[in-house]
Amino acid sequence: MLDFNSSSSASGQITALVDAGMQAKARQQERRAYLGASRLGVACERALQFEYAAAPVDPGKDFSGRILRIFERGHTTEALMVDWLHLAGFELRTHGKDGQQFGFSVLDGRLQGHVDGVIVGGPEGYAYPCLWEMKCLGGKSWRELEKRQLAVAKPVYAAQVALYQAYLDLHEHPALFTAVNADTMDIYAEWVPFDAALAQRMSDRAVKVITATEAADQLPRMTTDPAHVECRMCAWSDRCWRQP
Repeated sequence: MLDFNSSSSASGQITALVDAGMQAKARQQERRAYLGASRLGVACERALQFEYAAAPVDPGKDFSGRILRIFERGHTTEALMVDWLHLAGFELRTHGKDGQQFGFSVLDGRLQGHVDGVIVGGPEGYAYPCLWEMKCLGGKSWRELEKRQLAVAKPVYAAQVALYQAYLDLHEHPALFTAVNADTMDIYAEWVPFDAALAQRMSDRAVKVITATEAADQLPRMTTDPAHVECRMCAWSDRCWRQP
């Protein structure tokens, strides 16, 4: 039973009920048994090992209801962007004829990725087919992307795009990366040429993480400082720093 003593307002009570329902739903979802290509660009390889091994997160580090709602917002905004691109004249496909989302699976299924879409035609002046990737970002993060562009502002997303271009054989033409500002609904768009060197580094990293994890060989942390921002935000920080 939920305790409403600290949430006496209607907003607090309804939010608590929504959060409990969303967290219960999240706990029922099956953990994926592979390394996701969308995560390979994160700073710490040991964190990737914990993720690949589906290690339980630290107590209290499960996604809050608010974070789960932010994820839902991203899915909803992605669906809106699909409609907007269609209205703009782009021939965008998000699923194959079998109804499955476009993606790839390598290393006997231990590395997988699922892309937002493939643009196969559209307005003149652009090259097709090309990868399409989409994010919904808060205002500050979106403005950083607009100022510094994808490779510098969002290296995790840049790595994701390069891997998808490589494994789906969509490297010939630049990918279209779009981001919607969740505060203003402004659209950022960038054509991203294929970075073969980045794709190779990330592919090599996947092999390294998977091989080391399956051999019970822990990779180094990305820092020696447990107070580093990456560690403070990591779901396995306590577990990690209790180990050598």
